[in-house]
Amino acid sequence: MSGEADDRDPGLFGPASVTWQMHGDPMMWIAGVRALYLQALHPRAVRGVMANSDFRKDAWGRLLRTADFVGTISYGTTETAERAGARVRRIHRLLGVDDPDLLLWVHCAEVDSYLDVLRRSGFPLTDAQADRYVDEHRTSARLVGLDPAAVPATGAALARYFAAVRPALEAGADARAVDDFLRRPPVHTLLVPARELIWRHVAALAYDALPPYAHDLYGRPAPPRGPVTRRLSATGTALRCVPSRLRWQLPPGHILKAMARLGPGSRPAPYKLRRQAAILDGPGRA
Repeated sequence: MSGEADDRDPGLFGPASVTWQMHGDPMMWIAGVRALYLQALHPRAVRGVMANSDFRKDAWGRLLRTADFVGTISYGTTETAERAGARVRRIHRLLGVDDPDLLLWVHCAEVDSYLDVLRRSGFPLTDAQADRYVDEHRTSARLVGLDPAAVPATGAALARYFAAVRPALEAGADARAVDDFLRRPPVHTLLVPARELIWRHVAALAYDALPPYAHDLYGRPAPPRGPVTRRLSATGTALRCVPSRLRWQLPPGHILKAMARLGPGSRPAPYKLRRQAAILDGPGRA
């Protein structure tokens, strides 16, 4: 692909997508931790991760590589996104964790976590836009090796999937290991105060945002939904006060690279979704 073609390539989703606006929000980090808590409750899925990867030795690296993959497929060119998907599929095959049932669980736990945390934190999404987001991510499902036709395409289908899979979930030894890591990850001695001041609250909020059945499985009481939603909203409001240009400077800078490629009009922003809703729903219904 030529450099000129790259300059015009909006990628797999593009600036008009719900994904483009959502994935630039800082609450995605808390949503990602919630997804890890949820994914760990599938015994076969978490066993594959613990037995065939370097999670115990390089858990931070794994988290950052996952974030890099999400950023690449969200904001990179079509070519870079497809390359990233091919690399993930190759790793899955080598590690023997390419079972479609397990890949579907990981995918659905991520999509559900992103939607739940962002909506409860005040990110503006109508039900129709939430459905559109679920449907858009059948593309990301394809990249990791799933048949898009077998992946939920609406919020209702996603809820039916979780209802069907719940009897298979449990918090075994591997899930407990993930829980222990997320609550008190190993860090350099100099970073222990930051872990206690910042990370402990991030992990606790992500855990509290889990669905009630997940709290039951982990064996800790489920906090009332209302106060958790208020904490998510307060955290989202605080994080969104940090200028986006400053937040997006953090490596690897996927969003800034996309804006440089496509122009300033491609800047992710929640107000664009409000505008879409106003156009689609008509006056007084947005």
